[in-house]
Amino acid sequence: MSAAAMNEIKQYLTFKLENEVFALDVATVREVLDFTTVTRIPRTPDFMRGVINLRGSVVPVVDLRLAFGMSATQKTVNTCIIVVEIRFEGETAIMGALADSVEEVIDLEADQIQPTPRIGASIKTDFIRGMGKRDADFIMILDIDRVFSADQLAGLRSASPVAA
Repeated sequence: MSAAAMNEIKQYLTFKLENEVFALDVATVREVLDFTTVTRIPRTPDFMRGVINLRGSVVPVVDLRLAFGMSATQKTVNTCIIVVEIRFEGETAIMGALADSVEEVIDLEADQIQPTPRIGASIKTDFIRGMGKRDADFIMILDIDRVFSADQLAGLRSASPVAA
């Protein structure tokens, strides 16, 4: 395999929300935690489940299912928190994202990723980086930096009780 071909392969962490498979670039994933106690913060949006204590740091936790218009995540033996790094206003922030389950880390070559389909002007899909194809299934590859709007992220920052 040539060096150029090796550069085209990226690794993605796959996870489930309801019956759909999503993926995040492993470069944005810090760690995966078992579900733990989440402290709710009053007057935050529904998708903001609260904060966790991660080795002495306050980390906001969001419910991706609610953010995507699905029902709220229910705690099961497989429920986990994916801790990710996001870029917001030129800074790196740490955030936890609830997932029904983590599947696996997969390799996808550039030719296995299709562009996001254009659904219409009123439906925002800019948070989807592409559609990964594995066998006969599609995996929605998320751009974690764009999953939440700037207004939503600003709200999360102001809701955090402790500054970093």
